[in-house]
Amino acid sequence: MKDKYEDYVLPKLVLIEAWARDGLTEEDISKKLNISYSSFRTYKNQHLALLTAIKKGREDLDVEVENAFIKKCFGYNVPVKKNIKVKTVEYNSQGYRVRETEEIREVFDEQHIPADTTNQIFYLKNRRGDRWRDKQETDIKFSQGDFELTIKNNEN
Repeated sequence: MKDKYEDYVLPKLVLIEAWARDGLTEEDISKKLNISYSSFRTYKNQHLALLTAIKKGREDLDVEVENAFIKKCFGYNVPVKKNIKVKTVEYNSQGYRVRETEEIREVFDEQHIPADTTNQIFYLKNRRGDRWRDKQETDIKFSQGDFELTIKNNEN
């Protein structure tokens, strides 16, 4: 008897990678393959090709999200297509208006998407937690002669 893996999963490894990249959960993927979630987990543990397809799909998605996150931290410009009305006026040799025409033209303009301070805070708290965490620890030292007092203060 042939294993369902060979019939339902193996021929669709490229699709599985794409589904993982699109953000589908493993349970969603198992439904799309018409196999039970428990079978899917078993196949994932037994077949490196399936595990690799899922991981590769998720890595691509993670990189895209990370790039978008970083881009949003700094702000960026995007091209925006706009329609503008262009008016052309022709004059004769005596300076009188002879003809006036209007046409709609598509042009590209640039729109600035400003930096997102929430992204910046999130980034700094996670990457530079030593300097940007909410909870700061401060030590107050007092010494006089042989006497030394240290007060540890945790501020929120």
